[in-house]
Formats: sequence, structure tokens, C-alpha cells
Amino acid sequence: QVQLVESGGGLLHPGGSLRLSCTVSGFNVNAWSIGWFRQAPGKGPEGVSCLSHSDNYIYYAPSVKGRFTISRDNAKNTLYLQMDSLNTEDSATYYCATDPRGYSGSSWCKFHYDMAYRGKGTLVTVSS
Repeated sequence: QVQLVESGGGLLHPGGSLRLSCTVSGFNVNAWSIGWFRQAPGKGPEGVSCLSHSDNYIYYAPSVKGRFTISRDNAKNTLYLQMDSLNTEDSATYYCATDPRGYSGSSWCKFHYDMAYRGKGTLVTVSS
């Protein structure tokens, strides 16, 4: 059974840092394309950062490039998102999602293609 469980969200001031974790089970974290997405209240879902399995492409949304870093620990079967220099526009529920269909490049993340599996999410609130 495929499961993804996010953790690490919280409340912090602008300029702060957080590291989100997505612990997966039922598959290997390096077996499929996988990434982080977010949704703020009243807005649609947004691809934040993703790893493409077939071509090793790493995507970052323009709004987070240079501030966020995606990584994974295969031994711990966990995906991470290090978030630095956070601002109020980063406030959202962050979730990880994956799909075994071999997505490649950036479009699947940028335009949030249909994803077979996703976690429930963790809330990040940045407020002064």
C-alpha cells in the first residue's frame, strides 16, 4: 500500500527556515517521479519542486528558486524540502505527491499533472 506522510510544517516569521519531510512506504522514494506541491487558501495547487525519475530533471518554481532545496534520503525512504528566506506568500499547505507513469521534464510539476498518490499535507504559515 502506497503511503506518503508529510511533517515539519509550522508557524514562523518572515525570513525564517523550515525543513519539510515526506516519508513514503509501499515504494522506493527514488523509483518514481516525486515532488512537493502547495495550495494556499483560495488558490489552486502549485508545483513547488520536483524530481523526475526518468531524466533526473529537478524543477523549482520561479518563486522559490534559490530559496528552496529538494533532496531525498533513499535509506530513510524520505523526501525533503529545505525552505529558507520564507515570506508570507509561502504560506500554504504543502504536500508531496508521486506517480509511477514516468513523468519527465518540468511540465508535470509546473502544471500539476494528475498524480496517482499524495499525502495529506503539512501547514506552513509565515506571518509577522
